[in-house]
Amino acid sequence: MLTSELQQSPTPAAGHEKRTSKRVLEPIERISEVLFGLIMVLTFTCTFSVAESGREEIRNMFLAALGCNLAWGVIDAVMYLMGCLAERARSLAVLRGVRGVADAQKAQRVIADALPPPFKSAVGPQELEAIHRRLSSLPEPPSSPRLTGRDYIGATGVFLLVVISTLPVVLPFLLIHNTMRAQRVSNAVAIVLMFLTGYAFGRCSGYHPRTMGFIMVAVGGVLVGLTIVLGG
Repeated sequence: MLTSELQQSPTPAAGHEKRTSKRVLEPIERISEVLFGLIMVLTFTCTFSVAESGREEIRNMFLAALGCNLAWGVIDAVMYLMGCLAERARSLAVLRGVRGVADAQKAQRVIADALPPPFKSAVGPQELEAIHRRLSSLPEPPSSPRLTGRDYIGATGVFLLVVISTLPVVLPFLLIHNTMRAQRVSNAVAIVLMFLTGYAFGRCSGYHPRTMGFIMVAVGGVLVGLTIVLGG
């Protein structure tokens, strides 16, 4: 929000995109999209009847799983873009609130309220006033939030992560002729992928990676079960 505004180099007159050190997709966002894709495809593979299946049923299951994740990939990409607009709108509201306040102390309170909680106690009146002067000297902000090329790249990444996470779980059904064996391989691949997402989440969030990997397998299994039971 406010901190990202200060990191950007605004050039609105030239119509250039603002530069920022923030990644297009943060690690937690990538992990959550992969986990979501896995849960969606597992609702198909875990309810797939091995005893009654033939090559036509396997093909239909593959197309249904892929189609479902394609649809949810599009939905997630649109929601990502909406989130970008909402975050940018909040930043613009703070910026206008600071620039429109003549009272320095009131402007400092607006800035302090916009800072993340860990930073509030570390930033004193002098730093807040310096931020106030810096924000006041910025060019006039746009009248409404706008999407940039980076936002569309991020949305494309969200879409691809949801869709691509389908393939490792359903490919065993296409590559292995024995359907029972294919389902076992598919389940094993899904467990490994959920463990890896948990491991990555643990490394990003400061938790023990292996412990978080096992927790993610358990949580993923529960989520898949709930999705199946609730008809998802």
